[in-house]
Amino acid sequence: MGIVKIELNRENFRAIIYYNFQTQLSQQECLAELLSVFGNEAPHQSTISRWYGEFKRGRVTLSDDPRMGAPKTAVTQENVDAMRKLIIEDRHVTYREIEASLKISKTSVQKILHEELGLRKLVSRWIPHLLTEEQKAARVYWCQKTLDRFNSGNSRNVYSIVSGNELWIYCYEPDNKRQSAPTKVIRSRSVSKKMVATFVSKAGHIATIPLNEQRIVTADWYTTICLPKVITELRKINPKRRIILHQDKLAHSPKTRQYLTEENVELLDHPPYSPDVSPNDIFTFTKIKNRLRGQRFQSPEKAVDAFKNAVLDLPANEWNECFENWFEHVQMCINLRGEYFEKQ
Repeated sequence: MGIVKIELNRENFRAIIYYNFQTQLSQQECLAELLSVFGNEAPHQSTISRWYGEFKRGRVTLSDDPRMGAPKTAVTQENVDAMRKLIIEDRHVTYREIEASLKISKTSVQKILHEELGLRKLVSRWIPHLLTEEQKAARVYWCQKTLDRFNSGNSRNVYSIVSGNELWIYCYEPDNKRQSAPTKVIRSRSVSKKMVATFVSKAGHIATIPLNEQRIVTADWYTTICLPKVITELRKINPKRRIILHQDKLAHSPKTRQYLTEENVELLDHPPYSPDVSPNDIFTFTKIKNRLRGQRFQSPEKAVDAFKNAVLDLPANEWNECFENWFEHVQMCINLRGEYFEKQ
């Protein structure tokens, strides 16, 4: 019989913080303990600091203080759960898309994201505020292994790497802060987006395959529709071409592993919570989404076509630079002992 997972609310977490406070754990030790047990669901460091301060001042209740005449808060467990589901579904989802979907203010979105879910954005993808020591060690191990295998990016085998990742494409890509006269758009998430799987190499874009009949990527779709198209495209000129697939955990399902073995495709894995060392995250998705900002499309299919065309328009030298930068990021991750890093 498996372990039953119990969903904890804010007061439950406050009780744990209170217990750690009473046992004289430091705030950092309290955070580390919560992260080790609850991972992404653990409270943010600022929440722990605030409640330590409350307990030092003699706070005797764990519930929120009543605010006479104040409007009902949007930071409810229902909205927290809904936002968690949105982000699990789409790690690239934006503030504006969350506001439109849940119909809550940007302030409430920020509070839930940072204080309740403990998330921040890195290269356009939501990730935990802090990594555990085990996660940092895993990142360093993978980076060192990858540098050794490909001679820090100087090996000819780099041209055999095919890096794949998934992304939601929307009918409307919101303006960013640098663009003038932003337009506020409320849309139905269920009909105005389509997921695609994009595969790139040092030589350029290989394939972008949309999910037409389903909303999530499965091993069955991956091995019967997606990867066959990618492999066919790669082996049009050279049927014996060596392929090293760089992909996330989906590529590690038994069905996918069996398919890759049958097709003589090697697998290069990827450490979890690591968009800062992924070619598509640090280059393809960021660059193309910036190009599509402010544009509107009549259907998700039109938006996907625009995405493909924008990728195909990228010159060959930019793909070469992309993979050079990728190995620089891999080295940087080692230098920072597995810590996250923004653009350096």
